[in-house]
Amino acid sequence: MPIIASDIEVLARFGRALADPIRCRILLTLRDAPGYPSDLADTLGISRTRLSNHLACLRDCGLVVTVPDGRRTRYELSDERLGHALDDLRTAVLAVETDRTCPDADEKGCC
Repeated sequence: MPIIASDIEVLARFGRALADPIRCRILLTLRDAPGYPSDLADTLGISRTRLSNHLACLRDCGLVVTVPDGRRTRYELSDERLGHALDDLRTAVLAVETDRTCPDADEKGCC
């Protein structure tokens, strides 16, 4: 049973990380190459404070790690397989024919 709980926790953390478009953009950027906060903020067009909050969330979720680099800190995906997982998820989303997550969104008032 503990294995199932761990699997659920991993998926929940991944879901939390992907629930915000900025965090998705950060992950996709880090998929291509590690980055420094100032460069990431410039690339994504967001403030360093906002980026810092999102990076903290991604660290808490276990998806990114920090790597000391002299007086700077570099961010990268915590596992190279996450890049492949992001590509698989991105491809699956592109196959969806609508922006809604369920076909009954109007009737149920969800999504």
